[in-house]
Amino acid sequence: MDANTGPQGPDPVRPVLEGPDIARVLTRIAHEIVERAKGADDVVLLGIPTRGVHLAQRLAAKLEEITGRGIPVGSLDITMYRDDLRLRPARALGPTDIPADGVDGRLVVLVDDVLFSGRTIRAALDALGDIGRPRAVQLAVLVDRGHRELPIRADYVGKNLPTSLRETVKVQLAEEDGRDAVLLGVHGTAPARER
Repeated sequence: MDANTGPQGPDPVRPVLEGPDIARVLTRIAHEIVERAKGADDVVLLGIPTRGVHLAQRLAAKLEEITGRGIPVGSLDITMYRDDLRLRPARALGPTDIPADGVDGRLVVLVDDVLFSGRTIRAALDALGDIGRPRAVQLAVLVDRGHRELPIRADYVGKNLPTSLRETVKVQLAEEDGRDAVLLGVHGTAPARER
């Protein structure tokens, strides 16, 4: 049997990225940000809780390795800006932590783990508008799984992962889950927290 086959046939959940793959794509995204921002002098990274914050912190470390200077990094809670608040159970607010110099006139790169319908990013844009007026806003995601419901696209993508609507994508990061992986599953078989 190969690694993706169990006694009943193919495993319902399979890894599509492992730790070294995630490290490589974050390095590539960091280089792309530096290239497009012409040095990243005015870049601010804002992660969308929970895993987007960890990815933003990792990207900031890689950008510092490349540029030799610290990159402001923070988090942007979007809970109260979601359009599904009345459809889902109450959820706890996440942290919003804006770097001391703020976002006005800066290039803000929003960072999230999975881009799916685009509704999370729309909520993030609304939340960001209440905080300040960036010069520009870009989006970096670890995985773009398609199925957009809004006209939103990522500027930086770790992996394009075409999926069906019955499939699930779960990102695991060492800071939250004890390991780095991106898992693809089928509804009803994927671990909790699917996108």
